[in-house]
Amino acid sequence: MHVLTGSYATPNGSKYLQQLCKHFAHKIEVTHTETEGSCAFSMGKAFLTANEAGLTVRFELVSKEIEADAKHVIDKHLERFAFREGFTHMEWS
Repeated sequence: MHVLTGSYATPNGSKYLQQLCKHFAHKIEVTHTETEGSCAFSMGKAFLTANEAGLTVRFELVSKEIEADAKHVIDKHLERFAFREGFTHMEWS
């Protein structure tokens, strides 16, 4: 298993967590509250947390080779949801 963590400093972390989870729930298994969520992607599970400082996504990926895909799925969706904030990408580590 490979762990990948991304963070985005925003006062709207809870809003984006809920938008992401509701969007992904149309295709995959998702659970969420206002501050926590999990998404069961085929590439691995994503755990989302939000607070007043921002949004964090922690992926537990099946392999390191799909790291770029994991980043892409979150960044591209947040790019649409957080366009008013000028979002481009999360800070990944």
